[in-house]
Amino acid sequence: MKLDKQIIIKYAEKYNQRFLGTKEAEIEAEVKSWLKNNRFLNKDNFIKLCLWKSPRPKKNYEHNNRELIEELTAFSLQTKSEEAGIKSLTCLSGVSFPVATTILHYAFPNKYSIMDFRAIWSLGWEQPKQYTFEFWEKYYKEIQKLSKKFNLSVRTIDKALWQYSKDNQK
Repeated sequence: MKLDKQIIIKYAEKYNQRFLGTKEAEIEAEVKSWLKNNRFLNKDNFIKLCLWKSPRPKKNYEHNNRELIEELTAFSLQTKSEEAGIKSLTCLSGVSFPVATTILHYAFPNKYSIMDFRAIWSLGWEQPKQYTFEFWEKYYKEIQKLSKKFNLSVRTIDKALWQYSKDNQK
């Protein structure tokens, strides 16, 4: 993907048109609002958010008990250590790095991006065999850099990268 502001805006707008008024858009707004007022996820919002990102492991998400979800998400959103924050989320059943990054993005939308194989492809990066903290850190810092460079939100960059891949990746 050629990374210039107009192309990013074009693909982000295409993403927005695709999802505007959908259940996914409603869930995103609802969970972001919850996290703005609560620095943890309850089980209902945890499952909604996880299903928004990756619906296949539904039974795994549901397997987590309420206390574990609340304690681990509270810890993750309050720790000063980014590594501890993201890795603690992956202790929850069904939560992979992409789902964990979604939780962090919903809690801190101006800082963290949602890591997705589509966005990785759009950046021209090789898909890792396994996600690591180091890869995620490099990824989200690249998205932050693009956000600053083009004076666009992290989420706008996310949406554009995802949509570009959806339209162009074979």
